[in-house]
Amino acid sequence: MEETISVIRQIVANLPDTSLGVERQMLIGNLCLRQSPEERMEIKTFFDGLLRKMAGKAASDIDLGGYGSQGKVWFRIYGSKKPDPEIPTLKLDECNVLIQSILMERQRQFLYENRNLDFSYTVMDGEVMHRFRADVYFDLDQIALNMRAINQTIRPYGGFGFHPGVTRAVSLQHTKEGMILVTGITGSGKSTTLDAIIDANNHSVDGHCVIIASPIEYVHKSDRCIVRHREVGRDVLSFKDGSVQALRQDPDIIVIGELRDPDTILTALEITDSGHKVFSTLHTSSAVESIDRIIGEVLPLEQDRVRYRLADILQCVISQKLVPSVDRKRVLAKEVMLATPSVRAAIKNNNTGEIYQMMSESGEQGMNTMEQDLKRLYLSKKITLDTAMNFANNKRRLQQILNLVAAD
Repeated sequence: MEETISVIRQIVANLPDTSLGVERQMLIGNLCLRQSPEERMEIKTFFDGLLRKMAGKAASDIDLGGYGSQGKVWFRIYGSKKPDPEIPTLKLDECNVLIQSILMERQRQFLYENRNLDFSYTVMDGEVMHRFRADVYFDLDQIALNMRAINQTIRPYGGFGFHPGVTRAVSLQHTKEGMILVTGITGSGKSTTLDAIIDANNHSVDGHCVIIASPIEYVHKSDRCIVRHREVGRDVLSFKDGSVQALRQDPDIIVIGELRDPDTILTALEITDSGHKVFSTLHTSSAVESIDRIIGEVLPLEQDRVRYRLADILQCVISQKLVPSVDRKRVLAKEVMLATPSVRAAIKNNNTGEIYQMMSESGEQGMNTMEQDLKRLYLSKKITLDTAMNFANNKRRLQQILNLVAAD
């Protein structure tokens, strides 16, 4: 470790004090470009060692660099992010060199121009492959990095406890078309759930699945399905381009990593409307919010058209949170909405506020609200009452179903 830091400091010593901002980062990039193979390998070995340590700690994320990290390496373990006291504190430029040293020249140029870079990264530990989703960005003119560990194995679909009605909605075997959304805030396990659904289809139905993501996380091995992986920026230019191109590739399932802009949303609606099964994710915390977000992302003149189209093609929305459990780990809390005739009518009539009550009264069909699932976790002693209240979308409603207050 000391030898690596010495190599990094020698590179930093060549930086002039007069350069600032992006110009300084570009100078660091030029110095990294001139590293000897031995220096590059020394730094890479050190960096890969941090990621192996991350795996050993069962950490989901690692953060370093940028002004905010204060030169420390931070790990998120079971939801809590803390600096590691065993790793030496690095200066800002030392972090800049460390991060830029793991990038290719083309990636550096993209970072300078866009102030952000998404990519995937792989570390081999013997015969075990650890994959990470990485995001490099600027923090007060300094370069910061977050890496999230990608699950090496798929969590079995059966372990999620979904109702048979939900299974029918997400399975190509039962339903050949329609849109399925998995939603939640960053770090809520959306990718884990979506990968489990894709894996279940891969092992049960003969078909073709095209995954468009930024970046590609878990790599599925084709079984009964041909599974194609197209990474935005590497294999395809954008989510929209990948989605349109997928229509010419004879797909049965199209996975769009994220509905992040109006163009992607409209494209997703169109390709679903053409008779395909489409899966995607949204950064929303409830099923109703997901519907409102999709409609609200388009221009007012198009909202009625989008509302009707969404009502026709939507099959299922799964909204989820990872909640701290009593054993100091995390447990999944989920809300499920199925597009029943009543739900479709509410969407078309712009009465999405009625959907929450429909979900709460349709447990026999496979629906439930986030508050009902938090109640289940609390009564099964997996989470505390305070945790349940903190993670509820509707705290008043949770109090009512737990009989803590009188119903309205």
